[in-house]
Amino acid sequence: MKAMLLAAGRGERLRPITDSLPKALVPVGGRPLIVWHLLALARAGIREVIVNTSWLGEQLHAALGDGHRFGVSITWSDEGPVPLETGGGILRAVPLLGPEPFLAVNADIWTDIDFARVRLEPQALAHLVLIENPPHNPRGDFALEGGRVIGEGGERFTYSGVGLYRPEFFAGCTEERFPLLPLLNRAIAAGRVTATLHRGQWCDVGTVERLASLEECPPALQ
Repeated sequence: MKAMLLAAGRGERLRPITDSLPKALVPVGGRPLIVWHLLALARAGIREVIVNTSWLGEQLHAALGDGHRFGVSITWSDEGPVPLETGGGILRAVPLLGPEPFLAVNADIWTDIDFARVRLEPQALAHLVLIENPPHNPRGDFALEGGRVIGEGGERFTYSGVGLYRPEFFAGCTEERFPLLPLLNRAIAAGRVTATLHRGQWCDVGTVERLASLEECPPALQ
């Protein structure tokens, strides 16, 4: 299985840090965020990784290279000065990801999710890893019932930014700038999205305040 690390975002809420540093290279616990993911993917046996870039992408190239020193092989998907958002960014990389299901991970989170344990059912187009709702997202993103994501009812949880997708999930899309949520809603309405709940460590390092909070109790190096 291949993986994609989503690293093209501008990181507006992390300014001024991200005025001169890509969000994915912001350090946590002595490592850039994206390096935590590369090492976790290698431990999970996932060696082929696609990384998309936009803002200050040349810094990511310089910092990560071909990925071999982290135990992976990186292929780059450069989007130019305007990022294609999550949906558009993944769609552009689908030819690099190939015909099999692939793992997609937001590079601006820190988590101890075990990527090797994320599984996709035969009839599902996507499988999401959900978490308990954090303070900044109290209403959650998706309802979960019996392992299936549903449109209404059920207990609501927050999308962790980690999911497995089939290339068919993007059927009918054209290469342009678009978010992932409308496609998820389409697949949920068709009953083809499953999920598991992760109760371990997770942090969306999306603001200066959350970054500072995580650094107060930095993760142990692995």
